Amino acid sequence: MQPYGNLEGKTALVCGASQGIGWATAKALAASGARIVMVARTAEALEQRLNELGGNGHAVWVVDLQNLQQVREGYGSWGRGSEEVVHILVNNSGGPPAGALHASATEAFDAPWKQQLLAAHELMRAVLPGMKAAGYGRIINVISTSVKAPLRGLGVSNTIRAAVANWSKTLSVELAPWGITVNNVLPGATLTQRLVSIIEGKAASTGHSVEDIQKEMLAEIPAGRFGSPEEVAAAVAFLASPAAGYINGIHLPVDGGRTPNL
Repeated sequence: MQPYGNLEGKTALVCGASQGIGWATAKALAASGARIVMVARTAEALEQRLNELGGNGHAVWVVDLQNLQQVREGYGSWGRGSEEVVHILVNNSGGPPAGALHASATEAFDAPWKQQLLAAHELMRAVLPGMKAAGYGRIINVISTSVKAPLRGLGVSNTIRAAVANWSKTLSVELAPWGITVNNVLPGATLTQRLVSIIEGKAASTGHSVEDIQKEMLAEIPAGRFGSPEEVAAAVAFLASPAAGYINGIHLPVDGGRTPNL
């Protein structure tokens, strides 16, 4: 039984698949029957995940999403060629370092701009012909609740994520006639290495303990706990399914109720 809907015969390209939300998403989509192409920049980590994923037909693509030429030239190099139809594209990558926006150098925008927006655009252009031909496409961007309410201390991230959000909404209108949906999943405080880094960074900058920072963050979450990567992945897997075909151009927060608006 597929927990999120039947994705047999579909191929999903999952970015950031070697850890955290990306890895949880790869597992969720595979459980629904999809063939998974896992994307990350470290070959050893991807090969380990490929062995853990099990099943037949899955593949890996080692690429640095900040290197747009590498993204363009390497697309389709995972085994079945650039003609393979990718039905599901999950854009997911780590955010930029924390810090106040006014104190950030202009150059601080360069890497995340390429990794989170321009790479997503390159991948969209690469998968689009196949999605159009198949009459089925799901582009799902894992970004942040900051697109609804900017988060303190994440100035560059807030800015880049907002650009991705508007890119997504624009595409959702343009691509809908071909049966292609474009949606954003907005994780709140989720137990990943990025959350650990943010907590440790806040502790170091304020002189407070890691435990105090954790308590402060948990106090803002009505659910009273951090989320798990698997909970975010479940939202992605649903949006990737045929059942979500009439859901298009939305933000779906997965944040335990922290975001202060609907």
